[in-house]
Amino acid sequence: AGHRLTSEISARLLLHDVTMAGLQELRFPEEKPLLRGQDATELESSDAFLLAADTDWKEHDIETPYGLLHVVIRGSPKGNRPAILTYHDVGLNHKLCFNTFFNFEDMQEITKHFVVCHVDAPGQQVGASQFPQGYQFPSMEQLAAMLPSVVQHFGFKYVIGIGVGAGAYVLAKFALIFPDLVEGLVLVNIDPNGKGWIDWAATKLSGLTSTLPDTVLSHLFSQEELVNNTELVQSYRQQIGNVVNQANLQLFWNMYNSRRDLDINRPGTVPNAKTLRCPVMLVVGDNAPAEDGVVTPLSPLQMADSGGLPQVTQPGKLTEAFKYFLQGMGYMPSASMTRLARSRTASLTSASSVDGSRPQACTHSESSEGLGQVNHTMEVSC
Repeated sequence: AGHRLTSEISARLLLHDVTMAGLQELRFPEEKPLLRGQDATELESSDAFLLAADTDWKEHDIETPYGLLHVVIRGSPKGNRPAILTYHDVGLNHKLCFNTFFNFEDMQEITKHFVVCHVDAPGQQVGASQFPQGYQFPSMEQLAAMLPSVVQHFGFKYVIGIGVGAGAYVLAKFALIFPDLVEGLVLVNIDPNGKGWIDWAATKLSGLTSTLPDTVLSHLFSQEELVNNTELVQSYRQQIGNVVNQANLQLFWNMYNSRRDLDINRPGTVPNAKTLRCPVMLVVGDNAPAEDGVVTPLSPLQMADSGGLPQVTQPGKLTEAFKYFLQGMGYMPSASMTRLARSRTASLTSASSVDGSRPQACTHSESSEGLGQVNHTMEVSC
């Protein structure tokens, strides 16, 4: 009984580390960029982004209240286990945004336990037809409201969302509107704030003086990366210009820049605070364009040496953090963890669920309210 109590407390402390209510600033030690099996020059080829490990994926076009959504899926629902559902950043699609991350060797170890569903924003997928003149692109709220159709189409009970940038905003909005459908969230480089008049004017001016790919690059990459014009930046400039339909991208870009504040608060900070009811892991790349917007209200996990696209430049670090997050929710056995602090993970084995049942001890209310003022910092050595 004592061992079980210790395990339950350890599991709660772990979950507390990565929830909206208790997430502390987590810094990873320095690590060389991990693009396993690729060097930067290889990324200039579209094959590096678009052709890797595509054979097991099935494509679907799903009807929603606000138009068709292109979705690719691998695997089938596994009992009560949630699906991993991703949403990419503006300027990208699921392949440009997530291929490096999901093809990373250690990430494969995770995804074999889940059905994975990648969602492309309307008209952003490879080979998308251009929208007709006068087409009204869905608002950010409407993009979120399209996702229940995906969940229902495939028979998912709930999802763990992974979103980057604009996609993180959409998934956060989705979790606010449909909390019962979301088991957990990983939000990378989310900017929860709408643009003020000065930012709006600066964006408009940038659109007049720069090409659309270059304008979008300023959203995706840090100033240091852009000034150095790294091979990764050059590769993405080429991919954004050649792979994504430019007229469709312009509509998505305009809508993202017209977004409203998410208006999320931590529980207890203001009366009737609007909060996310699921566990949340917040990630921001060091010097990422969204860093200030994320750090100020939300205290995210900051990844060193990752620039604007942590899931591309540091897939190893992000995979480690994601495994830790999943184990805190009760979905990953400690035997599957790699290079994590064994003293922390060993005590969680009995609290981990490997049979696909939904954990009962990882609700947001228990992780935030039941732990009071206990604070811990997660250390990951890569």
